[in-house]
Parts: sequence; structure tokens; C-alpha cells
Amino acid sequence: MTRRLIACGLVLTAFAAVTACGTRTPDNASQTLPTSTSPSSSSAPASSTAPAGNSGAAAPAVKRCDSAALKGEVAPTDAGAGNRYGKFVVTNSGTMPCTLNGYSGFQLENASGAVPTKLERKADPGPAAMTLAPGGKASANLHWGVVPSGNEPVEGPCQPEPSKAAAIPPDETAALTVPWTLGPVCSGGRIEISAFYAS
Repeated sequence: MTRRLIACGLVLTAFAAVTACGTRTPDNASQTLPTSTSPSSSSAPASSTAPAGNSGAAAPAVKRCDSAALKGEVAPTDAGAGNRYGKFVVTNSGTMPCTLNGYSGFQLENASGAVPTKLERKADPGPAAMTLAPGGKASANLHWGVVPSGNEPVEGPCQPEPSKAAAIPPDETAALTVPWTLGPVCSGGRIEISAFYAS
């Protein structure tokens, strides 16, 4: 026992970095701090937060909702005195969020092709940016008339009856097709449409 204590004393007096007894000198402790796994280590945040830093820097931009990501439908909401009201509802059917802001294009069609359509934008509600999560929905209000005007026939349909509509999402060029089961649209196919809003 006495020989071990003497050996420890001799090594310490020789200023070794690590003593024969297994204790660290202060200099050795400071050198090992950067490789320490302690949460308070100054180098630990650099390695442990690298994934978070990368996810912030490389986070993918949310793209616009296009016709490939959206499914659409037209649902009636009200009717009276020759007026018809509905909603054009789109659903994000993709697996990623997408953004929507503005008005949809909307062209009535049937088996023979385009049916007269005069789309008029309404300011209420106006455009507002929104992000649709997968499964999220947005709506645009629709209003049209069923009373013939001008030289439209008063007996029978005022215009050819549409069976679908080609709807182009805001700032896009490709249309998605939605069924139209709400009859002819009079006044030359005049439809008022609002901007999309979250629904």
C-alpha cells in the first residue's frame, strides 16, 4: 500500500497528464470537453442540431395547388326567383400541402364541346392566400340565372345543357374536370364566381 502511494506521488511530481491513480488533471479535463457527450458541451449542439438545421435550410417550398393535386365538385346551395347559387369546392387530394390564392377559371362543357360561358369575378370574398393540407378544402361561390334573356328561347333550354365544367386553378394552365348536373345557365352562360376561401 505504501509503495502505491509513493508511486502516485512520483508520477504527480513528474507532471504527467494522467496520474497512475486514474484522476484527470485540470488541463486534461479541458481538452476532453469538446468530445464530451454532455448536453452542455459546446460541440454537442453542432452535431445534435445538424438535422434540425438542415431541415430549416432545406425545407421544401410549398407549391401551388394544381389540377393534379385537386379534386373538384359543384354543389348547389340555394335557389329562388330564377336565381341559382352553388359552390365550387376543391379538395387537396395529394400527400403534401399546397397553396391557393385567387379565382378559378370555369368553362361549361358538354359532349359536343364548350357551352357558352361568361365568367364574372365577384369581389366578395376576394383573393386571400391559404395553404391546403392534404384533405383540406376551399370553396368559390357561384351564382347564375335560369330565366332566358335577350334572344334566348323561352320554351326549352335557354342554352345548351352542360354536363361538366373545365376548371383551372389560380395561376395554373391545366384544367380539372368537374361534373355539372345543375341544368342550363341562361344569359349567355353568365356565372358569377368569387375567389377561393377556406371551407
